[in-house]
Amino acid sequence: MALSDSNGYIYDKNGIRLEVIKEIKEVRRGRIKEYADEVASAVYTEGKGIWTIPCDIALPCATQNELNLEDAKALKANGCFAVAEGANMPSTREATDFFLENGMLFMPGKAANAGGVATSALEMSQNSLRLSWTFDEVDKKLHDIMVGIYEKTAKAAKRYGVKGNYVAGANIAGFEKVVEAMMAQGIV
Repeated sequence: MALSDSNGYIYDKNGIRLEVIKEIKEVRRGRIKEYADEVASAVYTEGKGIWTIPCDIALPCATQNELNLEDAKALKANGCFAVAEGANMPSTREATDFFLENGMLFMPGKAANAGGVATSALEMSQNSLRLSWTFDEVDKKLHDIMVGIYEKTAKAAKRYGVKGNYVAGANIAGFEKVVEAMMAQGIV
């Protein structure tokens, strides 16, 4: 398993120890490099290159256009079959096209990253209704929202003849939601 920050990345053949990462990033506000100083099985590499590590699933979750065409090719060559964006457009258009053309499962940020927007909406709902939900209640609501987004994305893609293309499905489902809102307002 591997994780990166803007300076470099760590690889730990034994898996990432979440409690160590949380201490470094959330408590000390440190750099990912510190993980390798604390965990003997971890190796730190300065600079980019995390996408060259063999993996099944890649989760680009940082900056826009961090994952380019060469990175996409390296992921495919190293056995990656699924990429899910967790930020706004971390994959370039060329990388996205490569994933789709090569039959890789690809979930675009507009669908996969919707959890952040949904969390903000849930927070605003609590505030406006003067409610205080438990962690489990919020987690359940967020889970239901994300399942709904996936289902709408998958159904839209299938309905328009591009089954499995979640980029097209997310775009179509988004447009349908706008049309529904406009119709509800009597604009269309």
